Amino acid sequence: MFVLGIDPGVSRCGYGAVSSTPQGPKAVAVGVLRTSPDDPMPQRLAELQLELRALMVEYRPDVVAVERVFFQVNVRTAMSVGQASGIAIAEAVNAGCEVAQYSPNEVKLAVAGDGAAGKEQVQQMVKHLLGLKVAPRPADAADAAALALCHLAHAPMRARVARATGKATVAGGRR
Repeated sequence: MFVLGIDPGVSRCGYGAVSSTPQGPKAVAVGVLRTSPDDPMPQRLAELQLELRALMVEYRPDVVAVERVFFQVNVRTAMSVGQASGIAIAEAVNAGCEVAQYSPNEVKLAVAGDGAAGKEQVQQMVKHLLGLKVAPRPADAADAAALALCHLAHAPMRARVARATGKATVAGGRR
């Protein structure tokens, strides 16, 4: 299975492409898409959409795991994260990928064993689980890789539930 994790944001949108191998998960690409805060929001969203579409074309993931917008104190930040999340989900569906969403606590629990783990702990666990020499930076990149790892941990149970309930787990018609 090949998973593209997306930590949505307009200024910084993290991505982590992780492949499941018999030896364990392997990082294919980890990084951050950036837009300029000096540009108008519509232009930034359009730029983000094109860059996310390019990621889908380049990596052709089976699944796109997106962080669920769970809670934000700052309403402005919540709105822009929600917009970026919507673009990522729509681009994934248009590319024929399954889409899975996880809350930050679910990701931290799956990767670090603690739903309240800090950013540094998540970065270190991503480094360890993917066998990287250094922890991914910035935190948005590590969070995106953690989303992909979270999905790989949850995928077997999700598949069993889908089989038991007769519900497809793949969006966009691709199986």
